[in-house]
Amino acid sequence: MTWLWLNGGLVSADAARIDPADRGLTLGDGVFETMRVAHGRIVHVALHLDRLRQGAEVLMFPAPDLDRVEDALRRVVRRNDMTDGSLRLTLTRGCGPRGVMPPAHPSPTLLVTPSPPPAAPLPAARMVVSTRIRRDETSPLSRIKSLDYLPNVLARLEAAQRGGDEALMLNLAGRVAEASASTIVIQREGRLVTPPVAEGALPGIARAVLLAAGMLDEAPLDLDDLRHADGVFLTSSLSVREVASLDGVALARVPGTADAIRACVQS
Repeated sequence: MTWLWLNGGLVSADAARIDPADRGLTLGDGVFETMRVAHGRIVHVALHLDRLRQGAEVLMFPAPDLDRVEDALRRVVRRNDMTDGSLRLTLTRGCGPRGVMPPAHPSPTLLVTPSPPPAAPLPAARMVVSTRIRRDETSPLSRIKSLDYLPNVLARLEAAQRGGDEALMLNLAGRVAEASASTIVIQREGRLVTPPVAEGALPGIARAVLLAAGMLDEAPLDLDDLRHADGVFLTSSLSVREVASLDGVALARVPGTADAIRACVQS
C-alpha cells in the first residue's frame, strides 16, 4: 500500500480525496516541487523548500510552515520505507467559491505523493524546438513551479507529434529558455553554460547546485549556440540527460560530461 500526506496526516492512496472546490484542481492555483530520494535521504530538500516559499510568495499564499512541510516529506519517506525514488509536493490555495477571486483567508492544501525510481535511465534526447509555445520571460510565473503547466504539456505533445521526445521552448525574444521539464545546459570551450533566469529559464534546483559549485556560467543562448556546442544536456532534480539531436540534426556529444554533472547535482 502507498501512503500519502494530505492536509495534516498520512492517508492511503486509495483513501485520499481532493475537494472538488480546491482551486488547484479548478484553476491551477498552486505550486509544486519534485525532489529526489536517494538512500532514504531527500536530496537538496532545503533548496526545494526555499523555492516553495518563493513560489507561495509570488502567488500571495499564506507563508507555508516549512518545518511542518519538511516533517510531512520525511514521514512519507519513512511510512513507505523509501530508499530511492521521488516525492511530489503540491501546495494549492485550497478551496474557494466559484470565480477567479480567492477567499480572503485561504486554507491551503498540502499533498505529498511518492514514486518509485525509473526502471532504466533515459536515452539521449531527440529534442524539437516548439513552434507553438514560447516562454514569457517577463511573467513572474516563469520563475516559479506553477501548477499551470499546460504550456509545457503542449510543447511536449508537439515534440511527440514531430518525432521527438523532448521540447525546447524559446522566449518571446526568440532565445533559448528551457526544455519542457528540464534546464538547458551546453558545453563550450570547456565550460558549462545555461540561460539566465531573466531569459525565462525556471530557477531549477540542479541549476542552482551547479552554479554554487562553480561548474556553470550564465549567458543568453540562441539556437546556433546549441547547434555548435560541444554538448547539450538536460538537467533536473531527477535526471541528467544528453541531447542527441535538435530538430532531427545530430548534435556533438562529450563523453564524461553528463556523469560529472550527475555527480554534482545528485550528491
